[in-house]
Amino acid sequence: MSARAPLRFAPERAPLRFAPEGWVPLAAGGLWLAWVGSAGPAGFALALLPGGLLVGSGVSMLLWPGDPRVAQFAALGGFASALLAWVAMLIAGLPAGLALFLASLAAIPAAGRYALRLEPHHDGVPAAQPSLLLAAQTATDEAILAGLILSVPLPAPASATALRADFERAAALFRERGWLDDPLAYHRTPPRLEAPSLRERAARGRRFEHLVFESEYEPWPEEPGRERAIASGRNRRAHAWVLRHPDGPRPWVVCIHGYGMGAPVIDLPAFGAAWLHERLGLNAIFPVLPHHGPRGGNGRSGRRFFTADFVGALHGQAQAIWDIRRLLSWVRAQGAPSVGVYGLSMGGHVAALLASIETDLDCVICGIPVTDLVRLAWRHAPPFHLHRFEQLGLRAEDADALLRPVSALQLAPQVAHERRFLFGGTADRLVPPDQVRDLWLHWEKPRLAWYHGSHMTFGLDPGVRRLVRDGLVSLLDEQREHADPSLRVLFSV
Repeated sequence: MSARAPLRFAPERAPLRFAPEGWVPLAAGGLWLAWVGSAGPAGFALALLPGGLLVGSGVSMLLWPGDPRVAQFAALGGFASALLAWVAMLIAGLPAGLALFLASLAAIPAAGRYALRLEPHHDGVPAAQPSLLLAAQTATDEAILAGLILSVPLPAPASATALRADFERAAALFRERGWLDDPLAYHRTPPRLEAPSLRERAARGRRFEHLVFESEYEPWPEEPGRERAIASGRNRRAHAWVLRHPDGPRPWVVCIHGYGMGAPVIDLPAFGAAWLHERLGLNAIFPVLPHHGPRGGNGRSGRRFFTADFVGALHGQAQAIWDIRRLLSWVRAQGAPSVGVYGLSMGGHVAALLASIETDLDCVICGIPVTDLVRLAWRHAPPFHLHRFEQLGLRAEDADALLRPVSALQLAPQVAHERRFLFGGTADRLVPPDQVRDLWLHWEKPRLAWYHGSHMTFGLDPGVRRLVRDGLVSLLDEQREHADPSLRVLFSV
């Protein structure tokens, strides 16, 4: 694994007591409690959530600096109170409602600015350029993180003990089989995908094909957690969204979505499906990751990926690679002259891992990629989860060893150096920029675009758009000179 550089705070952004940003949510929350909370039982009930979040996070910013969860719940309080301000107008009147709305809006960039203050400087990463817009973008990341923390379940004592036993058995098996020293040996070649089910569908006016097939993935016979993986009902059936042209062979791009996605109304716009398919003339396929979208159970898409079940997380990543490799066999059977892979966030992690296992990919683009699952989990896990890990004896270094077979930082990339592309956000709070930097170093410093934005704003940056365009256009190189005249206009991008 690439060496991890030490973290240090930039002097002008170090945590400090009585941070000026704290006064903004404190004042906004005070207005909520004073103006709406005093207007009878209905007003008190309405003011309790936004007022409590804003006052509590404001006081914490002022008196207890350094805890990242403070910024997360300040941002959540800002967004929630801005939405509820329109309801408050019915109770406190139009002038008061507008004042509450403006105060709540002000709390959002204040939370983002405070979060930026807490982010350590990462060697090899450009410093984020603070601005009101960047602070608001950062606050969006923080609010998402707050929602994730509130939704991640804490395992019951009995199940936690069983998870710990599986963890220990898996670690012993992996050492015995040599998979920790040779992670590539853990991955088996899946059977070819011969005849998947395909049917026409539409989402927001865009027609596509819905591809379905039986995954057939199973962990190794003696692996702990095998029974849970096999019993995951809906997850046993794999899905993908397909956009393809009716004429002659075209290059294909495999677009791998991030955590919480897995629905066509989200996946297709996130990758710019219209641009990929119509402007570049590519065929595109969007696999649904395990436990996401139609493959998930009740609750949020992908929820099973962020629990204390590290063995299950390993199987989820291994199944993602298995399923996409099967899809690649089908894509190549369609006569694809070239195939690239483009992943975002968690999908960037899968794309990087795929590019280290498959030997004939023509390009790989990893956007805001997760590269160190354990470091990310320990960064974002709330204290009560970390305490439970400690009680179970689950140490970060042990989890890191167990997940070596599904770490792109442990495997050598198989894609040519000039066909590797990366981009990351300097103010990304969901996937911190050191995750992108580590993959860049491990991949021997290929082309990299940094943008000054948060996790969700990469599409706004011209440098990122150029990098993605150049990566995808590289798939056309083999066809450019021999293209049918009717297709040459597509190669003039």
